[in-house]
Amino acid sequence: MLKSTIKRSMIAAGITASMLFTTAAAAEETIKVGILHSLSGTMAISETTLKDTMLMLIDEQNKKGGLLGKKLEAVVVDPASNWPLFAEKARELVQKEKVDAVFGCWTSVSRKSVLPVFEELNSLLFYPVQYEGEESSKNVFYTGAAPNQQAIPAVDYLMNDLGVKRWVLAGTDYVYPRTTNKILEAYLKAKGVAAEDIMINYTPFGHSDWQTIVADIKKFGAAGKKTAVVSTINGDANVPFYKELGNQGVSAEEIPVIAFSVGEEELSGIDTKPLVGHLAAWNYFMSVDAEVNDSFIEAWQAFTKDDKRVSNDPMEAHYIGFNMWVEAVKKAGTTEAGAVQDAIIGVTVPNLSGGFSAMMPNHHVTKPVLIGEIQDDGQFEIVWETSGLVAGDAWSDYLEGSKDIISDWRAPLSCGNYNVKTAKCSGQNME
Repeated sequence: MLKSTIKRSMIAAGITASMLFTTAAAAEETIKVGILHSLSGTMAISETTLKDTMLMLIDEQNKKGGLLGKKLEAVVVDPASNWPLFAEKARELVQKEKVDAVFGCWTSVSRKSVLPVFEELNSLLFYPVQYEGEESSKNVFYTGAAPNQQAIPAVDYLMNDLGVKRWVLAGTDYVYPRTTNKILEAYLKAKGVAAEDIMINYTPFGHSDWQTIVADIKKFGAAGKKTAVVSTINGDANVPFYKELGNQGVSAEEIPVIAFSVGEEELSGIDTKPLVGHLAAWNYFMSVDAEVNDSFIEAWQAFTKDDKRVSNDPMEAHYIGFNMWVEAVKKAGTTEAGAVQDAIIGVTVPNLSGGFSAMMPNHHVTKPVLIGEIQDDGQFEIVWETSGLVAGDAWSDYLEGSKDIISDWRAPLSCGNYNVKTAKCSGQNME
């Protein structure tokens, strides 16, 4: 009797141990993908959609059989538009959750916050939003636009096609707008624009009282020269900004605004009728006429169970970046960071404009540049585009500290900031 009781106990213990081992083994059989986007706070208006995009892409990849014979598992965290918290959440994803790659961040200050973490832990970040350049890390893949893929072409369009002579550079007060505007100011002056024809203004995140600033813009534009606003305003501050433009009757014919951070998602929450004719520069619009885009939108709306959900440029950047990561992992045969870093350079995948985008040696991608005009339904009519793809330039040709620097993460250079004059590498990044 005692023997059989002991035997039953041993069998039960063995089954329990086996179940625990099987559960642990199953956990090891997934490839974890980190999603680091604000789901609350001032940037949730833009970033929540990117979390949903990543969930859709992971779901689609799993339906194709996963990756390397394993299912992908999404690990979602909310850094809550809190820049120091981004670093804490990034460390949690890499060290605690053991993710193999992270897709996330929106603002440059959040990217700067997490950058030391990814470099210290040698993990991978795919960053999907336009940014100011002046950075190239072996641990970051910049799938959004560099200034030469958005800001510079936008200014060229305003100058050459619309005859703009006076410039308002309006931005949120953090690194991306300040550095981008520094580049644009240098570029405009190199083009012969006088200092008095450039007005620069910064406001904090979440700024809501735009009455005085819009009045100042109107006054600046009343000098008899064609004036435009180049907007690097980010997050939910865009809603009251555009509302105030409408309130004060600032029409696109009088003073056009071209935005770098306003897309279909941001416009979906406001009355766009007073904004018809204002502009945005991106590398993708939902209105792009391409079969691949139609299929993506159909899949997106089915996944979200909402036939009104819009798509936008940073979503396409995640689409490109995620598919590049998948192809690099297949090529390398592993998710190990170093192997993926080597394998991903030169990887080419479809973009949503009907063409293909490639990962360059500087960890930036090739993209078309599009300028769209706001329509009364919150969509954009494409009014201008580049004739081909533009390769992202990590270091601006218009800043003294940058124009002699190149980035190439292939051996033997393996450097993010190589000075061609001094023939020296300055380290991972130059601040």
